[in-house]
Amino acid sequence: MTLNEKAVYLRGLADGLDYDKTTPEGKLIAALIDLAGDMAKAISEIEEDLDYLSDYIEEIDEDLGGVEEDIYGLDNEDEYDEDDECECECFEIECPNCGETICFDCEDDPEDLACPSCGEKLATLLEGEDEADEEEE
Repeated sequence: MTLNEKAVYLRGLADGLDYDKTTPEGKLIAALIDLAGDMAKAISEIEEDLDYLSDYIEEIDEDLGGVEEDIYGLDNEDEYDEDDECECECFEIECPNCGETICFDCEDDPEDLACPSCGEKLATLLEGEDEADEEEE
């Protein structure tokens, strides 16, 4: 039984009781029954909107899947895995803070980039690598 059906049923029960709507108690009961009906109607409208939005989100998700496939060359069976080797011309380093492999385009300024896992600035990480390379020489 839906909320609207329950509100109508409740109104029918109250009308069957033949209560006096002029007394304070009767006015209260009538107001509560009206409120229940209004709330049931509002909730039904929200549920309809939610159904519409869910369908809309599914359509957007499908469209985004197409865009991802076009950009990354992935199909539905071949999902991008963060552990996969980076296939672009990029620079890879291992974050000493969290151990995550970080890949970024060589043209990007490392001063503006940070590790996606821990948030450590790449400029700090690259300076540490440069110092380690100098020590090895």
